[in-house]
Amino acid sequence: MAMLSRWLDNFRSLQRPEHRLAWAIALAADALQIALFPLFAEGGASPADSALDIVVGLLLVKLLGWHWAFLPTLGAELIPGLDLFPTWTAAVYFVTRGERENSGEPEILPPEPNPAARR
Repeated sequence: MAMLSRWLDNFRSLQRPEHRLAWAIALAADALQIALFPLFAEGGASPADSALDIVVGLLLVKLLGWHWAFLPTLGAELIPGLDLFPTWTAAVYFVTRGERENSGEPEILPPEPNPAARR
């Protein structure tokens, strides 16, 4: 339960609605591929799998802009069995990971005493 609470706090800390929507799309796509594994078991040979990956890729590029992390993710989605790893979620994490660290406001540090002079 604590892990879910921590995840929800991280999700709420995303400031841009586009990033929240991208996270939701990536999580939904990965959950769908894992839950309906027999339908997507063929990997790149499955038309349903390919269609889902193309739609998700286009939506994420539309929401987050082009990022190099999406290219290997799309390639990994074509490999049978790799759909069991949440590749879209990992790519969205990689693209949006800096948003929480850089809130747009400069960090104000308290003044420090001057260091002792070296002799």
